[in-house]
Order: sequence, then structure tokens, then C-alpha cells
Amino acid sequence: MFGMFKKRQASSSQPEDPLCLVFIPALVTVLLHAEKTLGRPLTEAEVIAIRDEAVCIAMPASKAAMMEEKRGYPDIVAEAVWLEWQSARLQFSQT
Repeated sequence: MFGMFKKRQASSSQPEDPLCLVFIPALVTVLLHAEKTLGRPLTEAEVIAIRDEAVCIAMPASKAAMMEEKRGYPDIVAEAVWLEWQSARLQFSQT
């Protein structure tokens, strides 16, 4: 096997940092913008379609957590997008 294709081995003292998907920009902001643009609440189908078309990248979970902390708010969990969006909408309407 060629050197540049060798599998990186995790040392026993450093567990691997799993990858997670991170939306860029945050999915919650994309949904909020879409709803404000339309001037009405998004439907479940629209929320799912926006999530499915949104840009995301894979990054180590530790870096994603640092990015979220720096941003100052959590993003929506993609697998529970509809329920999480309903909760986020309530928070935005109270501010």
C-alpha cells in the first residue's frame, strides 16, 4: 500500500474523535431566513426539503462543539429537524 493511503492508527491514549455533520451556515438560521422570506410558518415538507438541500460538512465532534460554543447557540439536529424547528421557532418568537 502506498504511504499516503495508510490508515491512521489511533493511539490508545488518544481515542478517535468521531466525525459529525455540521451545517454551514447553521440549519436553524437557514430555516429562520426561509420562514421570514416566505412570511409564514414553514410546512414539515418544506423544513425537510431545506434540510436535505442545505450545505453541510463532516468535522471532528470536538471541533464542531468548539464552533457551536463560539457561535453561541446550538444548531438543529438533522434527524429530528421538524420537532427541533418547532421548538426553535417558539424561542425566536419569544425574543
